[in-house]
Amino acid sequence: MAMLFGVPLAALMGQLLLGLINGAFYAILSLGLAIIFGLLRIVNFAHGALYMMGAFVAWMLSAYLGLGYWWALFLAPVIVGLFGILLERLLISRIAALDHVYGLLLTFGVALIIQGLFMNGFGSSGMSYDAPALLTGGFNLGFMFLPLYRAWVIAASLAVCLSAWFVIEKTQLGSYLRAATENPGLVGAFGVNVPLMITVTYGVGVGLAAFAGVLAAPIYSVSPTMGVDLIIIVFAVVVIGGMGSILGSVITGFGLGLIEGMTKVFYPEASSTVIFIIMAIVLLIKPAGLFGKGIQ
Repeated sequence: MAMLFGVPLAALMGQLLLGLINGAFYAILSLGLAIIFGLLRIVNFAHGALYMMGAFVAWMLSAYLGLGYWWALFLAPVIVGLFGILLERLLISRIAALDHVYGLLLTFGVALIIQGLFMNGFGSSGMSYDAPALLTGGFNLGFMFLPLYRAWVIAASLAVCLSAWFVIEKTQLGSYLRAATENPGLVGAFGVNVPLMITVTYGVGVGLAAFAGVLAAPIYSVSPTMGVDLIIIVFAVVVIGGMGSILGSVITGFGLGLIEGMTKVFYPEASSTVIFIIMAIVLLIKPAGLFGKGIQ
């Protein structure tokens, strides 16, 4: 049996794959958080509940309307994104001028309400959601078997994350978004509807969470609590990468997923805490995060 660093190669590569999959979810969820915080300066604690909602919308589209995975991958982010737009207009916009902590408390309360509603409606036990037939099976790499759906999750997350980074950093729309974070009055003077831009941006960030939920549905059971533990880790990822840093969130998400996977191989006892240990170290050395520029 092939060995590497005293560990069977198949076990090592399996954990690397698991780390990449976890990192894909960390990256796409932290990307949505970074976009929302970058423009609205709101720590969106409802992100985990909206990720869960995306998975449930995919399941309901299948169970009640007979729509498959590919329809859900398009419709669930749109539906949950529209819910996010409504949430921003009715609630979040009213506390936009207040301290960040009010946004955190508001979205935390919204998360509890959403989770409670889904738990009352569907119970706490998980429900299965099948991957599409096109993505069943896998590749035999010799040292391990790579499920095709897992490879799709990694590729889709990378594509979405890099596309979002390109739009925000390299296009005129992105320049308006970045300018609106610094001086919304000046941007508004050029005829840009800043409140509408903020609302749509929040909807896009929420839609990214729902997209991740659809990707996760065939891997994990669809349940009202599926986003509870994950969102804590994702917040740690955002803090390490730098609050509001788009590229930092993506790189840190994938990187920490790999580190977590390797920790499970070499020191399993620390696998559940290694990300938080790294967060503490980064905050001590560079409080703004690895890619952050500080919070205004």
